[in-house]
Amino acid sequence: MSNDSKKIWDVAVIGGGPAGMMAAGRAAQRGAKVALIEKNDSLGKKLLITGGGRCNVTNAEPDTRKFLAKFKESDKFLFSAFSQFAVPDTLDFFHSRDMETKVEAEQRVFPLSNKSQSVWNILTEYVKHPNVTILSNSPVSELLLTTDGVVSGVKLKSGKEILARSVILATGGISHPETGSTGDGFKWLSSIGHEVIEPSFALVPIAIKEEWVSRVAGLTLPKAKIAVLQNDVKQEVSVGKVLFTHVGLSGPGILNLSASVGELLKYGEVVISLDLLPELDYSMLNTKLQEIFKEQDKRKFKNCLSALIPSSLAPVIVSLSGVDPDKQCNSVTREERIGLTQLLKHLKLSVLGLLGEDKAVTTSGGVSLSEVDFKTMRSKIFPNLYLVGDILNINRPSGGYSLQLCWTTGYVAGNSVEISSKLGL
Repeated sequence: MSNDSKKIWDVAVIGGGPAGMMAAGRAAQRGAKVALIEKNDSLGKKLLITGGGRCNVTNAEPDTRKFLAKFKESDKFLFSAFSQFAVPDTLDFFHSRDMETKVEAEQRVFPLSNKSQSVWNILTEYVKHPNVTILSNSPVSELLLTTDGVVSGVKLKSGKEILARSVILATGGISHPETGSTGDGFKWLSSIGHEVIEPSFALVPIAIKEEWVSRVAGLTLPKAKIAVLQNDVKQEVSVGKVLFTHVGLSGPGILNLSASVGELLKYGEVVISLDLLPELDYSMLNTKLQEIFKEQDKRKFKNCLSALIPSSLAPVIVSLSGVDPDKQCNSVTREERIGLTQLLKHLKLSVLGLLGEDKAVTTSGGVSLSEVDFKTMRSKIFPNLYLVGDILNINRPSGGYSLQLCWTTGYVAGNSVEISSKLGL
């Protein structure tokens, strides 16, 4: 039996992801003796693959109200936490540790290095604190409760018990299970009486029926207007970046609509309509096509569209238009031009389904928000249990919002947890 088998830590943090590391580091700064418990052999595995390996650190919206409006019905719960640690605080956290950042489309913030490793380095350095003991390769099997309903620590699958005066649960959701996010925290919370909303995939790529999408895999539309249709009726409209994959569509603009698409699929077929040129209305686009056909009057129709749309997409549009690809531009009829305009403004794709948990960026579902005190991130049922990050039932849009939720809730929990030295223990 190890010498510290009966040691009582100030706080045990379960989960060495972004929220867990932020919580552990902040609690240690305040003098808490912290056990950071991670099931993997190293911290932050999912962090290293976020944002395609670039890590979308946050979203550069400094106005907290505007930022939280993106969380829709969850925003009213988050104000008290974000009043303590918001976007400017996150940027200061990383900038003060010599990580430069840059702002890209839709105010997404990335490390200037373009590497998630930069973020990982800072967080792992943050928890290299004399007050933090990292217990890797230590999967947890259950939360321990005293007879009077207080969480007393955790039991590892090895049988060892880690005792603590407070526990911060930062086990994440069920996205990217290969990184360790397997929904364990949801099971533990349900078993001790918390209400847990069944998790589902919130930000996932969409599989498309049309086979031609595979031919343009890798193509990015920086700004497309996306409409979700059911029975030819618009259900949702958004503008954002779209990425074509081998099986369908991804990118922030698509990911942010995936939850709605998933819900609509329960009731019937769903179609996604892409406006490839949202900056041009019908009249402007018609005029633009006339100009192109006039300037390139002797060229074949199949060779002139790359002046307007990505060259890899041009053959697809030519084929879908029904216009003879070898027809000279000056021979394209008015009816054909109007049909082409309609196609460019309404490129329709039939949804096959949502891709599964292995492709999910985040998941919705988790502990009911009414059971959490967001001033401290403390459970309202168990006074010494704190709940942070993806364990919470919050739908997060793509664009840096999910990680900011981790930074904020992790910091608030680490800043609120009680410390034995200050209690005179």
